[in-house]
Amino acid sequence: MNSSTMMLMMIMLITNIIMMTIAITSKKMTMDRDKPTPIECGFEPKSSSRMPFSLKFFMIAMIFLIFDVEIALIMPMMPTMMMSKTTQWTSTSLTFLCILLLGLYHEWVEGTLSWTS
Repeated sequence: MNSSTMMLMMIMLITNIIMMTIAITSKKMTMDRDKPTPIECGFEPKSSSRMPFSLKFFMIAMIFLIFDVEIALIMPMMPTMMMSKTTQWTSTSLTFLCILLLGLYHEWVEGTLSWTS
C-alpha cells in the first residue's frame, strides 16, 4: 500500500471514532415518565380497545395520503416532458389532472372536506 492509501484509511478511522463518540455522548440520558410509554394516536394505551374511533380523523388521514401520493406522481411530469412527444405528454397529464379534480370534487360534494359538520 502506498502512503496516500494509508493516509485515507487513517482519516476514515479517525472520522468514524469521532462520529461514534459524538453519537454516544449526545444522547439524552434522563428518562421521563412519558418516554417509555407508547404513543397511539392520542389515545390512552391502557384504556379499552373498543373505544369509538373518530371517522373524521380517518378521512383526513386518507385524504392526506392520497394527495401525498398525487404530489409524488405530479413531480416527475416536467422532466418527462422533454423526453416524450408533446401531444402524448399533454393528453396523459390532462387525463391525470382531470381524475384528480374529479376526486376532489367528489370529496367536496360528499362533505369530507368540511371540518365543522
